[in-house]
Amino acid sequence: MLKQIYEDYKDTILLALVAAIIGIGVASIDVLFGKVLDYLGAFRDGHVNWMLPFFPFAGLIIVYIYANVGKDCTKGMGLIFSAGFGDRDKIPKRLIPLAIISTWLTHLFGGSAGREGVAIQIGGTFGHSVGRKLHIKNCSEILLVSGMAAGFSGLFLTPLAAIFFALEVFVVGSFEYIALFPTIVAAFSAYYTSKALGLTQFSVDLSIPTQANYVVLLKLVLIGIIFGIVGALFAYAFSSMKIFFGLKLKNPFIRIFVVGTVISILMFVLHHGRYSGLGSNIIRACFTDGKVYSYDWIVKCMLTIMTLSAGFQGGEVTTLFTMGSSLGVILAPFVGLPIELTAALGYAAVFGSATNTILAPIFIGVEVFGYEYLPYFFLVCSISYVFNANKSIYAMQRKSYLFQ
Repeated sequence: MLKQIYEDYKDTILLALVAAIIGIGVASIDVLFGKVLDYLGAFRDGHVNWMLPFFPFAGLIIVYIYANVGKDCTKGMGLIFSAGFGDRDKIPKRLIPLAIISTWLTHLFGGSAGREGVAIQIGGTFGHSVGRKLHIKNCSEILLVSGMAAGFSGLFLTPLAAIFFALEVFVVGSFEYIALFPTIVAAFSAYYTSKALGLTQFSVDLSIPTQANYVVLLKLVLIGIIFGIVGALFAYAFSSMKIFFGLKLKNPFIRIFVVGTVISILMFVLHHGRYSGLGSNIIRACFTDGKVYSYDWIVKCMLTIMTLSAGFQGGEVTTLFTMGSSLGVILAPFVGLPIELTAALGYAAVFGSATNTILAPIFIGVEVFGYEYLPYFFLVCSISYVFNANKSIYAMQRKSYLFQ
């Protein structure tokens, strides 16, 4: 009987052990990437007058590196999705250092971008490369998903959100249960490794009494609809701007320099670098009674789209957190909900809407703001998901529904 059990589960056990190693390895890279990124962001904020003028020149360096070393690595997340769907056998390992270095340059010189895209690319590339060496059915795809979860968890320290994000992001309406166990192992291995190496999680103690009545429910539905529409607009504008820049400025060197120059000027004019980097300064302001302007969310949206569409590197998720939380602060007085609670709901829901995911934003909400608010996050993120018009920042994301 024990032999039969071993035969039935040996592949699962092996995948789990390998996933644990992947989690530790990916988290170690995440910690290095994240800590250096924080240092560069702080340095930029202290020397913004010196950094911003060189932003377009940093763009030229990024394009040159990718053109001469990266080759098809410019596809970034596209490579991860292609490998996840089995459309390509190999993800170039050079994607990892290229994504890290180019994102550091983008942030150092004032671009508006996130960081999760890099973490997911690190994890996905690492996991897929390891999986190709094991003779287990669908191993490379399973460990790619596990690696993505490790990358997300190792950087954000939200393992549950990371697990569900990796499992649901490829195909809307489908959940990759075959990868569930190794993904859990990889995410928690990365989480504990990053904590041990000194990375800290962003969290907020809301301390807001929960209440549930039909008036509150209607208000939650309303803001859920708004967050869903905003996330969808971001995803639509992002894809449209990429196409527009590609058509109008075909040469990538000219494109990144021209758009980078415009962004550099806008960063100076719009509160002197307030919108550079991740947007963590605005997120902190949302939950500490800091200054939040009514236009913060739309300006952050615009500058992030311009930065990434021009060819600079980074992610979108942290900037989506910024957009959602700052929009929540503005909406709160109009709907009569506590400011911090509405900001927290926007933090999660806009991210879910723009990525066309539903479980990941719910869990990132409770992991950052507290499990007692689960019903709020469940309702608002679900409504946001329904009203996002099936838009996603990931162009290669597929749809699969039982009822067509």
